[in-house]
Amino acid sequence: MHRFNIAADLVDQARDAGLLGIVGLFVWIRFMSTRQLIWNKNYNVKPREISQAQDRFTDDLENMYKSYPQYREILRMLLSAVGRGGEGDVGQRIRDEILVIQRNNDCKGGIMEEWHQKLHNNTSPDDVVICQAIIDYIKSDFDINVYWDTLNKNGITKERLLSYDRAIHSEPKFRSDQKEGLLRDLGNYMRSLKMLGGSQGHAALAVHSGADLESAIATCMGYKSEGEGFMVGVQINPVNGLSSGFPDLLQFVLDHVEDKSAEPLLEGLLEARVELRPLLTGSSERLKDLIFLDIALDSTFRTAVERSYEELNDAAPEKIMYFISLVLENLALSTDDNEDILYCLKGWNRAMDMVKQKDDQWALYAKAFLDRTRLALASKGEQYYNMMQPSAEYLGSLLNVEEWAVDIFTEEVIRGGSAATLSALLNRFDPVLRNVAHLGSWQVISPVEVTGYIVVVDKLLSVQNKTYDKPTVLVAKSVKGEEEIPDGVVGVITPDMPDVLSHVSVRARNCKVLFATCFDPNTLSEFQGHEGKVFSFKTTSADVTYREVSDSELMQSSSSDAQGGEAIPSLSLVKKKFLGKYAISAEEFSDEMVGAKSRNIAYLKGKVPSWVGIPTSVAIPFGTFEKILSDETNKEVAQNIQMLKGRLAQEDFSALGEIRKTVLNLTAPTQPVKELKEKMLSSGMPWPGDESDHRWEQAWMAIKKVWASKWNERAYFSTRKVKLDHEYLSMAVLVQEIVNADYAFVIHTTNPSSGDSSEIYAEVVKGLGETLVGAYPGRAMSFVCKKDDLDSPKVLGYPSKPIGLFIKRSIIFRSDSNGEDLEGYAGAGLYDSI
Repeated sequence: MHRFNIAADLVDQARDAGLLGIVGLFVWIRFMSTRQLIWNKNYNVKPREISQAQDRFTDDLENMYKSYPQYREILRMLLSAVGRGGEGDVGQRIRDEILVIQRNNDCKGGIMEEWHQKLHNNTSPDDVVICQAIIDYIKSDFDINVYWDTLNKNGITKERLLSYDRAIHSEPKFRSDQKEGLLRDLGNYMRSLKMLGGSQGHAALAVHSGADLESAIATCMGYKSEGEGFMVGVQINPVNGLSSGFPDLLQFVLDHVEDKSAEPLLEGLLEARVELRPLLTGSSERLKDLIFLDIALDSTFRTAVERSYEELNDAAPEKIMYFISLVLENLALSTDDNEDILYCLKGWNRAMDMVKQKDDQWALYAKAFLDRTRLALASKGEQYYNMMQPSAEYLGSLLNVEEWAVDIFTEEVIRGGSAATLSALLNRFDPVLRNVAHLGSWQVISPVEVTGYIVVVDKLLSVQNKTYDKPTVLVAKSVKGEEEIPDGVVGVITPDMPDVLSHVSVRARNCKVLFATCFDPNTLSEFQGHEGKVFSFKTTSADVTYREVSDSELMQSSSSDAQGGEAIPSLSLVKKKFLGKYAISAEEFSDEMVGAKSRNIAYLKGKVPSWVGIPTSVAIPFGTFEKILSDETNKEVAQNIQMLKGRLAQEDFSALGEIRKTVLNLTAPTQPVKELKEKMLSSGMPWPGDESDHRWEQAWMAIKKVWASKWNERAYFSTRKVKLDHEYLSMAVLVQEIVNADYAFVIHTTNPSSGDSSEIYAEVVKGLGETLVGAYPGRAMSFVCKKDDLDSPKVLGYPSKPIGLFIKRSIIFRSDSNGEDLEGYAGAGLYDSI
């Protein structure tokens, strides 16, 4: 049974399994289309049978596409990998036409006979390449090097030709009087090969491809091919529902497909895709033909953009932005969940308007949307990886696919789409924008002069608990913002852009560690090439200079730092006691009862304008956790925690996770619940238990998770690093009603990047502030302003965060330990708020 018939038999099963089943089908088909699986072995497959099998399979996929819109994006990929299938008698023509070509051109032996036998046995994507190679050979006046060059460029070697069931041993060898007839007949034959379908990896030739533009247009617009001798003629009728001007638009595309200047072609291709869009989302007649036309238009668009890179090298910024907007729109037309892509498109269009209006902020604004577009592409890539790679690895192992092909499966899918084209454009434009906006190649988050050995790591997270025994500057490819800085590290350089307020940024400033984002890939590559060497770094608020130094200079630098550097402040915790209350109101907040987080809330009351909302608050004070743990009802939990602490003292750090789980087993005694309810209601806060018992259970679990976060890995190792006694760390819980903010902000009264106390530095996000202080991707809107001229702020960056958090009326339980606001120690963010 042909593979497409097997696939057709599996369609219902795949559909019933949902997305996972359809992805599995796609992975299998793509392994075949990229030649990782043998098509057939010792088994004759007639072209007509392939055509019928493809028709059957693609008809089933077409029906699923109509009925299950949530799967259209992956089904589109699947259809592209399969191809259109034969129409009428096209499949049989593959075998018949090669006989006619041999007869009409007196070339019945040699390569033409071997190829005929191969075609008779099993047509494949290779046949379009072979046909093109023979045509190129003839056009070059029979230069055999041209023949091999075409084959090799498309992945076909001499060994591959010999590997077919019906091997091709001979090279082409024709007479000059055969040239004209062979070029004519082989050119026509190429059309039939492409009509058979199956996008199989030869993008330049649209191999065996339903994505081939000319044949896809012919199928939708209709064509007629007369028969000759024993060959049957073919007539394809036009697809109904297309506008009267659509054929002219497609003809314009065909007429300009090879133009040096791609802009008119790109506009025409997009216009055609936009016109197709309503038909693709409905239940159109011959829907799969329209899908294949759209795939062909998309493929041609990508090729045209890639051809334009050289043209864009010296182009004005507005032209590059226009190309980016075109590519974004093309990507949106190929993507189902495209909301963020459309937001990015609106941003680029606004940036182009700003250029026309001579707004001097245009580059800064465009840079924000360049960053946001990159985030959208990264998110899409991650979605594809999570969706496809597990199936690729599972099926690859069962089908004995080579490991390298499995490893790059998702990567190759992405690289074959519009997202990769867009990413390449963004990479070209980024340095242009940075130059125009005077952004430079660096963003300095913690300006410190340091000297150390270069060490390259993939993720800061993977080494955060490591200790380096000599001064080290980490070049980390990934920094999310929640990590710790390892002991012995004096600097961190990264291409990532964590917020100035992220935990790692605050930690770097407090620990006097250089922390900077480097936007220049060449500089990063230079550091990677000098791993193990000693470099000295000097900073300003906006730039970093560096040079390689000797080990002796490092020793001198370390010695002077030890003599003249700032002494690390001595830190200690004061053990807190339970003072008899399980819950207190804001008026009762004191340093004996709660941490600085709660006290600052109380301090603000009456000191800010009435239009500044201060959230209603109560607190579960220090010592409450220990008091409840000592209750008779929690005796077993207490014993288990004590045992786990013993393991932790022996440096069995797996005990940290087990302690957190054990804390969640605490039972709430009656009195603490009663007091908390009274304080919340008297303060005007809703009591979760009034809504339902389940809501109270959720609240109680949230309180326990806050207490349990005392044993977070990051928090535990952080206190060890500065020699704080972890046993003395006490956890109060600040209970607040969440303000459903339109915007959230943080203002620094001293610019943290420059240390300038004459100006403020502010960051603003839409919605709740968690996206600002948490490890959420993208940058906040930021600005600086002189304190004596608050009406003249200077925007440093426009927002690129794709996420805003909003919430209905609710309560948050916030960690408020005695270890979060110590002078010289960045404890904020180490513990959980639920």
